[in-house]
Amino acid sequence: MAEQKIAAVCCGVRVPASPFLNETRIERINAARYEGDEIAGALAVIGPDDRVLEMGAGLGVVGGVIAHNARPAALLSFEANPAMIPHIRALHAANHLRGRIALRNEVVISAPERPETATFFVRNSFLGSSLIDHDHRDTRAVEVPTSGWSDVVAEFRPTVLVMDIEGGELEFLRHADLSGIRAVVIEFHPGIYGRAGTRECKSILRAAGFSKLPGPSTRLVWACTREITAEPDPPGPGRAESRFLPPDPEGGWSGTLERVERARVIPPVASGHVQVAGVLRADRSYCENAGTWRNERAITLRPLMPEGPIARLEGRWLWGGILWTYFAHFVGESTARLWALDAVDAGKIAGIAFMPKRPRLGDTTQPFQRAFLDLMDIRLPIHVCATPTEIEELIVPGQGFGLGAISRGTQSTRATFRARFGRGVTADGPERLYISRSALGAKRGALIGEGELEAYLNEQGYEIFHPQNHPLEVQVARYKAARQIIGAEGSAMHVLAFAARPHQQIALIVRRRSRATTHIATHLEHFAGRAPDVIETLVHTWLPKGQQRRRLGAGELDLPALQARLIAGGFVETGAPWAALSAQAVEQTLGGRYDLIA
Repeated sequence: MAEQKIAAVCCGVRVPASPFLNETRIERINAARYEGDEIAGALAVIGPDDRVLEMGAGLGVVGGVIAHNARPAALLSFEANPAMIPHIRALHAANHLRGRIALRNEVVISAPERPETATFFVRNSFLGSSLIDHDHRDTRAVEVPTSGWSDVVAEFRPTVLVMDIEGGELEFLRHADLSGIRAVVIEFHPGIYGRAGTRECKSILRAAGFSKLPGPSTRLVWACTREITAEPDPPGPGRAESRFLPPDPEGGWSGTLERVERARVIPPVASGHVQVAGVLRADRSYCENAGTWRNERAITLRPLMPEGPIARLEGRWLWGGILWTYFAHFVGESTARLWALDAVDAGKIAGIAFMPKRPRLGDTTQPFQRAFLDLMDIRLPIHVCATPTEIEELIVPGQGFGLGAISRGTQSTRATFRARFGRGVTADGPERLYISRSALGAKRGALIGEGELEAYLNEQGYEIFHPQNHPLEVQVARYKAARQIIGAEGSAMHVLAFAARPHQQIALIVRRRSRATTHIATHLEHFAGRAPDVIETLVHTWLPKGQQRRRLGAGELDLPALQARLIAGGFVETGAPWAALSAQAVEQTLGGRYDLIA
C-alpha cells in the first residue's frame, strides 16, 4: 500500500491528507490550535495507568495526541460519523497506533431506553455533525449503531472520559453513572442547548465531585478531576480483556497461538449477546486470546472459576471458541480459529473444543457443523464444554475471522480456507446462478419482489437455487461451477465467499440497510479475491409490527433500477423493461403486518 501524504503534524502526531482538511485547518493543526484546549486538558490529567474513553473522535487528532504523548494503558475511541472512520484509521496507521487505540463507529447512550441505532446528522463539513439537528442546516441523516454506557464501562473500565460530541453531552450526563471515572475532559456547546444547558452540565459534574482545573480549563472546555478513594476493581467476572483491542486482520493477537496447560473452559450460564464465559489458565488468570469479538466489542467477558466439581478432558485440544447452532453465526463466527490447523501438527490434536452459545442446548451439535468441517477436510471430533471443564492441554489460536473489520480474515485464515474449503468437491451446475431467499418465508427477513426478480432472471438463463434445500456439498458444487452469481444478501453468501474464486462475477442484492451487508461484502472481496457488485435499489424498508430487530425487516425492490444496475454490470442482457412493483402487490405481500421504517 502506498504511503499516505502527510498534511500536518500536531504534537508529534502525523495527520494524513483527507477531504476534511483545508488550508486553515492544516495551519491550526500544525500550530496545535486545533482542539488545543481539549488536548491541553487531556495531557494535563491523563497518566500511563489510565484507561481513556474518547467520545467524538472527529479527525482522530486528539486521540492520537493522547496515545502518542500521554501513553495511557488503553484508549477506546467512539465516532458516530461513518465517513470519518477510514481517515481516523489512516491516522492511526501513519503513527503506528493501531495496536494502541480501539475505534468504534457507534454512539454511546447512557439513557435506560437505548435504541439499537441512533440518527446522526452529517454536515458537509464534519464540524458540527451531531445527534441534534439544532439549526436545520443542510444535513444528511444516517443511522449509527449504539452501545450502552453501562456495557462499555463494564467491558472497558475507563478512568478518564474525553468528550466532544457536539451537544450530545447534556443528555449523556443526565443519565450517566460516572463511577470509576476520576477525570473528565469535556467541550460544552451552548450554541445547541443554551447557557442553561451549559450550567446544567457543569452542575452535574460538580455534584459528582469533579473540580475544574484552572490551568487548562476554559469557559467552554473543562478538564476536571476528583478523588476516588477506592482503587478500581481488579479484573474480575464480567471484565473484558486488559488490552481491549479487537481482532486485527493485519495480525496482532489474531495471528497468535498460545499453549495453555490445564486450561479451564468456563461456559456461559445465561443466554445473551454478551456473556461471561471463556478460558482461564491454571493460575486462574484470564486467557484473553480465547475471547470472541463481534464488530469492535468483546462478546465474551472474563469469568470466575466456579466452585464445585469440574469435568476433565485428556489430551491436546484446539480451542474453537463459541459454538453456534444458528447456521449464519456458525459460518461467520465459529470458524474463526480453524486457521490454526495449518499451523500445528493436526495429527497430535485430539479434537476441537467449543463452548455453547446457548446454555440450554448443552453439548448438542448439529449435522451442518460436521458437514462444514468435512468440507474443510477436518475429521477431528467436536467436544462441547457444556459444564466447566479442565483440558489437559489447549492450543488457543487468535480470532482470525468473524464479524466486523476482521471479516477480511487474517492472511493465515484466508490461506487455510482457500486451500481446504471444498477441495474434494467437483464443480457441477450452470454458468448463471441466482441464490434465493424466497423459500425461507417472511419471518427470516424478506425481499419484496423477489418472486418477480426470479422470473426475470430465469428468462436470462439463471438457475434459481435455494441452498437450504441442498446439502452443503451440493451448494459448493453449484458455487464452483457458476461464472456469474447473483445473490440476495444472507448467510449463503458467506458459504459462497469461502468457495468462490477471482474469475467469478458476483452481485450482492441488498435486502436491508445494515452493517451485516458490509460484513458479507468484505468477506466476499477478501476471500474470493474479487469485490462483489453491491446493489441497493430499495424503495422502502418495512419491519414487522412490534419488532425492533432490523435483520427481520423486509426490503422493497425497485425492479427497474435493479435491472439497470444488472445490465450495467454485465449480469443480464438488455431486454424488455422490468415492471415496477405495484402498491397493491406490496400490500398483498405485507398483509398489513408491517410498519414502514425507511
